[in-house]
Amino acid sequence: MGGGRRALPAVLASLALTAIAVAPMTGSSRASVTAVPTVKPTKPTHTPKPTHTPTPKPKPKPKPSVTPKPSPVQCNLPTGLPASAMTGEPWAQQRLNFTEVWPLTKGGGVKVAVVDSGVDSANSQLPSVESYDETHTDKRDCVGHGTEIAGIIAAQDLRKQSVPFLGVAPGVHLMSFKMAVSSDNNDTRLLAKGIHDAADDGALVINVSSQSPNDPSLRDAVLYAQGKGALIVAAAGNTDPQKKDAEQALYPASYPGVISVGAVDQSGKVADYSNAKSDVSVVAPGSNIVSTWPGGGYKSDQGTSFSAPYVTGTAALVRAYHPELTPEQVKHRIEVTADGGTTAGTGHGMINPLLAVTAVLPEESGRTPGLLKAGPVAISRPRPGDHFTRTLAASVVGGALLVAGAIGAGGLIVPAGRRRGWRPGRRTPPPDPTAS
Repeated sequence: MGGGRRALPAVLASLALTAIAVAPMTGSSRASVTAVPTVKPTKPTHTPKPTHTPTPKPKPKPKPSVTPKPSPVQCNLPTGLPASAMTGEPWAQQRLNFTEVWPLTKGGGVKVAVVDSGVDSANSQLPSVESYDETHTDKRDCVGHGTEIAGIIAAQDLRKQSVPFLGVAPGVHLMSFKMAVSSDNNDTRLLAKGIHDAADDGALVINVSSQSPNDPSLRDAVLYAQGKGALIVAAAGNTDPQKKDAEQALYPASYPGVISVGAVDQSGKVADYSNAKSDVSVVAPGSNIVSTWPGGGYKSDQGTSFSAPYVTGTAALVRAYHPELTPEQVKHRIEVTADGGTTAGTGHGMINPLLAVTAVLPEESGRTPGLLKAGPVAISRPRPGDHFTRTLAASVVGGALLVAGAIGAGGLIVPAGRRRGWRPGRRTPPPDPTAS
């Protein structure tokens, strides 16, 4: 028993040491330690291993780096003019007379993409637009350019509401791919991406009313879209009339397979700003052009930018009426049915929407699927008018007809005169209706 009493202090010391190593230093633990003043705790030579391995806490996943979104651009556009400001049908509509085609087709079922500054569907003539934003700003058109282009292509018929302006192909499915936030200094890569995405979304006709130097990304996008079956219509580009000698080919208008569009004015003359160095396919109205404007109004403008959508609308009409044609065949049809050009920068001439849709082309008989061989298209073009020769020829023909008429009359009159001794002939008076 005495040995047991001597071992008690050692046991208490051992228990007190264990409490200090494991438990937190609470007030009660401090009291238990002071109860055994004769034992001095010693530092352990090593940290006791835990009886179990603690589960490590999962490391937090690093947050993905977020590219800051550009601030939305400010839309400070001037207000457009009301429809009542249009005193009559715009001259471009009168010249092209595309409503003649509408009994056959208005472009229904054809997806048309406008790769531009966006499209404002607030205008009552553009009620439904499928919009995408390549700029990562927003879908609004803060330049106005894309809304003008869209109106020329697809503005709805509101003549019953006294709106004389019409789009060429109001039945199309219109898509907008915003690639521009200003009138210039826009990124060509965004233009290329817009063309690429439009082709992926099934666009059969893609309108590009912008101009760029030759760029690999743009060229690749055009080739990609053409491989997907899209026809690209592009403005030939605008140049400074004072710097005509410095003109150069612009893109995508100058790439093979693209319909390049120049501009003419109301007299039919090539506009002085229309770039003749691009490989112009056809021309269309480009001066004093009326179209839709953001906010619901209208605006008058000029440039090859506004010639291209007339051709885009025509291409949509052709693709709707001739769905079996390849893009190259549609381009060929629009070119060979144009009203033959005679001067530099006119290409095959002014587009003719009615003929482009309805003409019967011998070369299309027995057509096979696939691409046509690239190359220039030969068509018969009227020679420049020679008014002097034309007047002289008319005079000669007219004189010959007069002589022939005189000879014929003489052959009848002379024998009859001889028989009557050159006395006036008597005519039997008509019967009197009152006579019984």
